Amino acid sequence: MPITAIFSTLARRRHPFYSGPAHNNTIQRHINLPSGWTCPPLYDSALFLLPPPPPSIALVNENVVGKITVGRYLLDRLVQLGVTKVFGVPGDFNLGFLDIVEDHESLHWVGNCNELNAAYAADGYARVHTKSVGALVTTFGVGELSAINGIAGAFSENVPIVHIAGVPNTTQLKNKPMLHHTLGDGRFDAYEKAAAQFSIAQAHLLNKSTAAEEIDDLLVKCVTTGRPVYLTLPTDLSFAKIPAVKRLQTPLALETPLNDPEVEKVVVREIIKEIHDADKDAVILVDACAIRHHVVDETAELIKRTGFPVYSAPMGKTAVSETNDRYGGLYVGSLTHEEIRDKVEKAKLIISIGSLKSDFNSGNFTYSVPATNTVELHSTYTQIGYARYPGIGMKRLLPVLTEELAHMKTTAEKIPVARYVPVIPNDGSQVIAQDWFWPRMGKFFRSKDVIVAETGTSSFGILDVPFPDGAIFVSQILWGSIGWTVGSTLGAAMAARDLGLGRTILFVGDGSLQLTVQEISSMIRWGLKPIIFVLNNNGYTIERHLHGWDRKYNDIANWDYTALLSVFQGKPASERTGKTYTVSTRDELSALIDKPEFAAANEIQLVEVMMDKYDAPLALRKQAELSGKTNKYAE
Repeated sequence: MPITAIFSTLARRRHPFYSGPAHNNTIQRHINLPSGWTCPPLYDSALFLLPPPPPSIALVNENVVGKITVGRYLLDRLVQLGVTKVFGVPGDFNLGFLDIVEDHESLHWVGNCNELNAAYAADGYARVHTKSVGALVTTFGVGELSAINGIAGAFSENVPIVHIAGVPNTTQLKNKPMLHHTLGDGRFDAYEKAAAQFSIAQAHLLNKSTAAEEIDDLLVKCVTTGRPVYLTLPTDLSFAKIPAVKRLQTPLALETPLNDPEVEKVVVREIIKEIHDADKDAVILVDACAIRHHVVDETAELIKRTGFPVYSAPMGKTAVSETNDRYGGLYVGSLTHEEIRDKVEKAKLIISIGSLKSDFNSGNFTYSVPATNTVELHSTYTQIGYARYPGIGMKRLLPVLTEELAHMKTTAEKIPVARYVPVIPNDGSQVIAQDWFWPRMGKFFRSKDVIVAETGTSSFGILDVPFPDGAIFVSQILWGSIGWTVGSTLGAAMAARDLGLGRTILFVGDGSLQLTVQEISSMIRWGLKPIIFVLNNNGYTIERHLHGWDRKYNDIANWDYTALLSVFQGKPASERTGKTYTVSTRDELSALIDKPEFAAANEIQLVEVMMDKYDAPLALRKQAELSGKTNKYAE
């Protein structure tokens, strides 16, 4: 076999002693390279071995040996950000790039059933893999527009996703012929304009000489802002070679900017003054952006060293361990349990970390906490009362603040914590009512479980259920796109498997499931083992409580939900995986979830839970009442 062919085979098999020039001596020992021959990096696969240069050439041109394709460069940067999965749907303008994705040794292509589900999956992946980003690939026009709702939800809820759209080649983009997937009027930029509304930054690659820099800038913005970004990749640039191998050795500039030290001193001094003026009667309120902007550890240290009581908003659930002695429960404005509401609203000072005061996250804007009694810590600014300090971000501020406040622990620990403990009703009924179901399910949860709750009865019902230490709550409370959880569960389960977390458990209503049910087939395809609880209440119960109590538009067709796992497996019955169940009584449900083999989650399982179509959790009933007053359709 020729020596080049031998090395080509080794490279394709990714032999353990092959990793580029640094291993030339090792390679020479194994395959007897002639003296002077060298091995360039794998990136330029057209050159496996280089003979010694002739006397007229002193050195091999570094720009040849060190070249890498634009597509590979982009993927290597994603890998550096911790990405292991790429979600999406193939289309003729991204197929070449997908070759590079599929051949990448550190990435796994996850083909989805449609682009919307793929966007949801990338979102769920990024929510669980909080130190990474979601990666999504779609095709020009038809594909990217199908994904846009999922991307908008990620933008709304501060979830970082890199959306890569394969587009026509650079000549076609310039000349604008009447291509398929276009609007037929030459407006090739229409989709870019749409994407710009739902992404924090965009890059439209047109020149290979600037591609690496544009990619780097875009990824930095994605990570540092915690928002989606949008990249168009022309077909002819995916395989274009650029001299960027050395550039990959320089890490992306992802460090949180330093706060201005003088302004930070003023801010810390003012916060300390506020706490003293409040007679140290302060509580901490944690919300979504504590998770999204990576201050969970800093927040835990603040609580540990200061001893102040801590509560959470719905979108901040599990940002703080709910087994912490200083954790009291959820504050949702007027929807809050009275004992918790009393402690939060009567505190003389609220230290708010990463707040996101949307309607469903704040009890329809019913926070009863004056701005003058609030210190707000955000990723890019701090607000004390009505005074705002731009550029003083919480990532850098929290450790400084913790040091300054640690001496208050003895006093702070004397502030009582109102801890709400849900009680499982024992009324003798066998009906699986919402008020019984959620506290009963709380006994089923374990440490490190990833618990996904659909918008509606699930997201409202589960809020008051205390989670074990290390459990992760995943829900879309602000954007609230029904059906989101099914795709999101796919991404969340993949991230959980990568990170060595526990079970992935999904709670989804029958109406929501019908929007995105196909992605269960992807879960089966990739060997995931979620437990899926389908709440069968004959339609859109949350909508009934908002409007149209008995309207037909809130009804849906009933499905044979327990047949779904079979439908999505084109195999003989003996080769299928998964189990399905239907439970209609409390005893049936309790008996099932108490079984060790069920709780072990060794295969995908789907449980149909029969419920009354008008029944809803108390928090949802209260929220619907408030929303109904705000959104009256007629006098």
